[in-house]
Amino acid sequence: MSEEANPFDSLQSQIDDVAEYVDVGDDVIERLKHPERVLETNLTVERDDGSLERFTAFRSQFNGDRGPYKGGIRYHPGVTCDEVKALSGWMTYKTAIVDIPLGGGKGGIVVDPTEYSESELERLTRAFAKELAPMIGVDRDVPAPDVNTGQREMNWIKDTYETIENTTEPGVITGKALDSGGSEGRVEATGRSTVIAAREAFDYLGGDISDATVAVQGYGNAGWISAKLVEELGATVVAVSDSSGGIYNEDGLDARDVKAFKNETGSVSEYSEADEALTNDELLSLDVDLLIPAALENAVDAELAEDVEADVISEAANGPLTPGADEVLAEKDCITVPDILANAGGVTVSYFEWVQNRQRFYWSEKRVNEELEAIIVDAFDALTDAYEEHDLETFRQAAYVVSVQRVADAFEEAGTFP
Repeated sequence: MSEEANPFDSLQSQIDDVAEYVDVGDDVIERLKHPERVLETNLTVERDDGSLERFTAFRSQFNGDRGPYKGGIRYHPGVTCDEVKALSGWMTYKTAIVDIPLGGGKGGIVVDPTEYSESELERLTRAFAKELAPMIGVDRDVPAPDVNTGQREMNWIKDTYETIENTTEPGVITGKALDSGGSEGRVEATGRSTVIAAREAFDYLGGDISDATVAVQGYGNAGWISAKLVEELGATVVAVSDSSGGIYNEDGLDARDVKAFKNETGSVSEYSEADEALTNDELLSLDVDLLIPAALENAVDAELAEDVEADVISEAANGPLTPGADEVLAEKDCITVPDILANAGGVTVSYFEWVQNRQRFYWSEKRVNEELEAIIVDAFDALTDAYEEHDLETFRQAAYVVSVQRVADAFEEAGTFP
């Protein structure tokens, strides 16, 4: 890729792009482009050999006008302050587009977790939880998993917080294991909403997703679940990839079998049923009906977008298209269901988990999936209403019109504290 967009600049440009369609002043728009506060902290952790190592960590609390800050914590060597700020902003507008009573936050540690033992990662996680303890809480800020974190890390954070505060508060964090207060349906939630949103897009365009050919870039949790669920709808998954590269079979791949192979070998690249190997860029350029980018941000820039041939894109990842790519794809009449709606299943079921924790009453997986479906379908309908009402160029613009207006309304209804 030739274009490496700053994710925070991308977020701000997306808000600027819809400002004229939102019924608030420029001063409010300016407020909604910046986080309320950002923590940057240095964590010193003892390695297994007794040496000490310093790690940089961040937590951005972008906006709390509609409820407690909500957002994941990622472990990745590429974590930056601007990335975390952008992700916290996207989370703000993600919770707003699906109309759940939460704000937006995000956190991250600059670390490659593959280079550390489980005990070292536990000490690192608990050190970060100690720094976060004064600013998180069931009614303040509720973290969750993200890239390279999961139930294990969330359980450690919950235990650290409860120990420090001498309390029992499972709702302080979501994405926990079931025995620690987690929710049924959480593991599949992001992939499920990605597929529901794609299905609704095909319906809106007068098509049928069961006839679609599909390529999935990224075969982590969101990517492989998306592949499995879209396959269950009758679509044909012809290509998937991970960081090692991609594989292609014109007649279709078995999503579950590819996942089992990746679990066994660590990658999809040598899968025996594939007809040919692909680079990630080649996968993103395939002539398919549906493309699901499910890796990291900036996967498609303006240059690569010229080669994209998909009819519909459903963004399982956060920020996989640069603003330049959006412009190119809009000119090509490629419909993109934006990340703040497509992958909102994760935060929506996190909200369900938070609700269940507060009530101490837990739902069946069937109920979780039914509630999620209703929320994503309603959000898609709100998006298309805005798209048609304002005669907008893209679904992304429509999603931001709806979500920015909702956050702005909450801010203005509350008034300004001196």
